[in-house]
Amino acid sequence: MLKKAIENIKYRNNIKHDENQYLNLINDILEDNQIFDSRNGETIAIFGSAMHFSLNDNTIPFITTKKLAWKTCLKELLWFISGNTSNTTLNKQNVHIWDLNSTREFLDSRGLFNREINDLGPIYGFQWRHFNADYINSSTDYTNKGIDQLNNIIYDLKNNKNSRRLIMTSWNPSQIQQMALPPCHILCQFNVNNNLLSCSLYQRSGDIGLGVPFNIASYSLLTHLLAHHCNLIPHEFIYFLGNAHIYTQHKEGLKEQLKRNPYTFPKIQILNKYDNIEDYKIDDFFIKDYNFHENIKLILC
Repeated sequence: MLKKAIENIKYRNNIKHDENQYLNLINDILEDNQIFDSRNGETIAIFGSAMHFSLNDNTIPFITTKKLAWKTCLKELLWFISGNTSNTTLNKQNVHIWDLNSTREFLDSRGLFNREINDLGPIYGFQWRHFNADYINSSTDYTNKGIDQLNNIIYDLKNNKNSRRLIMTSWNPSQIQQMALPPCHILCQFNVNNNLLSCSLYQRSGDIGLGVPFNIASYSLLTHLLAHHCNLIPHEFIYFLGNAHIYTQHKEGLKEQLKRNPYTFPKIQILNKYDNIEDYKIDDFFIKDYNFHENIKLILC
């Protein structure tokens, strides 16, 4: 019954496409119209949703009903994988998605008065590679400190791929207050079935207009990368959202997006293979046939 329901939700305007799940979610939230005050302003929100995206045949689910800045997304993912926590590293690559959360004013609002500007604290990449190590600053060498969750998953994907414990979490209650921003995408689990690799993600809070397309792309890219690195076949990305919200200033832009029909998702090819997961670079990723509608400008909250 669940599989049937998922198949039904992939239809929109009589067209079957995985992206329709995202468009239907936008529509569901707008129709529900429950208004909430939040840290960044007024939102319309629902609680609880799920989407399934096929990764078969090298498909990569980049949203097509508006342009996705996939290179920015990939640079951030590779930054996570490296365990880096400095926004300066991203800025040097012309990535500015963390700028508002690394200012003196924002860090002080989190009580991080002694934290240097652009030091984001023990956020995603730190927890992936050095879970619960004592955090000093973004320039400290944490080699062999904490738990390397990502490397443990890679080991098991190569040696114990039927494990039900292939879990990586960014939610560390003992270090939340040291983070510039508590993680939104908090736990992912990997599964192998007949050499097919799937990933499920639980995200506590999702900005549907700006953040969610990035999250879909990022964890799908990660799944493709791990499949490539561990000699597996990418299969599916399953995405669970807790609080799914639309900022009221995004309503009109998203209504415009709902008028558009998706294009075929692009394909991905990873050109090289390395011994270490942190050695992959953006030039190792080739995206073929990414067609998209014109961009919709949404104000960053």
